[in-house]
Amino acid sequence: PTQGSKKFQIPRNALRVRTKISKPQLNPIIYSVLAVAVDQITKAITRSTMDLYDSIAIVGDFFRLTYVENSGIAFGINFQGGPIIFTILASVATVAVAWYLWQSQRAHFIQRLGLSLILGGAVGNLLDRYMFGRVVDFFHFSFGQYSFPVFNVADSCVTIGMALFIYASYRYEVEVPKSYENT
Repeated sequence: PTQGSKKFQIPRNALRVRTKISKPQLNPIIYSVLAVAVDQITKAITRSTMDLYDSIAIVGDFFRLTYVENSGIAFGINFQGGPIIFTILASVATVAVAWYLWQSQRAHFIQRLGLSLILGGAVGNLLDRYMFGRVVDFFHFSFGQYSFPVFNVADSCVTIGMALFIYASYRYEVEVPKSYENT
């Protein structure tokens, strides 16, 4: 360069190659399988290591492992013929969630993850109902005089899955399943 002329410089960021490296996303159905596996393993451990109604303090009275069995619906609600009716309705709802998950392949990952956790939790509890006629519950939280109903991993998956699905439905554009586009 001559005196008075500006020295040619390449901007620092011009040499960087901008690439978008995307991590491959696991198929959300893997999370359903994982939820079922963890749920069934924890229930098997509970059945084999504890007697019915045993309770083990983990964090004082705040968190305990308490082995109970639930032949009714949510939170032990039961009525004549309820377990059979609930098992049939839960089976139909599980198939509907699986179908919706299949139809939502282009939806946001968080929405599909939520559906996958709901599906895994539903399948985990249905397996108990079909194999044993009742569901094993063991997580037990208490706050002072209030004792929250005992629940399990499958219940947790359904709850977390619903929260994720609702969040994603409000936060991200919802994909309409292909079968609804022409109606």
